[in-house]
Amino acid sequence: MTPTRILPDLQCSLLSDEVRQEANGNFILLGILNFIRVPQLPVTAFRIFAFNRWTAGMGQFTESIRLVAPDQTTVLRKSEAKFALQDPAHNATNISVFPQVEFAVPGIYFVEVLVDDVMKLRYPLPIILSPPPPPPGTPAEPAA
Repeated sequence: MTPTRILPDLQCSLLSDEVRQEANGNFILLGILNFIRVPQLPVTAFRIFAFNRWTAGMGQFTESIRLVAPDQTTVLRKSEAKFALQDPAHNATNISVFPQVEFAVPGIYFVEVLVDDVMKLRYPLPIILSPPPPPPGTPAEPAA
């Protein structure tokens, strides 16, 4: 019996500032995000790209991506995309754009990647509050 459906593997999932495609079809990711360091909160990210590559599957699928707040309950953004793989040797690349994402509090946000409601990957996106240094010549505050 030949299988007609094989759940795919997630080859990679990356967040970036920008995704571009060359004339030859290759993708360029600019500003891959490990964390976001900001001088104050709340802050709004103009847009965040999610780049996912699926492989080793066969059939029709629905990809879901969720950006979850540090409280582990609030979903800031969600994206769904349908895709198909005709052969396990093929791959599918999905790019989602999350516009105007507001980060209200510092902490560990999470990116969750699912296919047909099966969690394939969950990874952290730390939002780090790092106030700018005082201007030169400003007296330092005494240590407490």
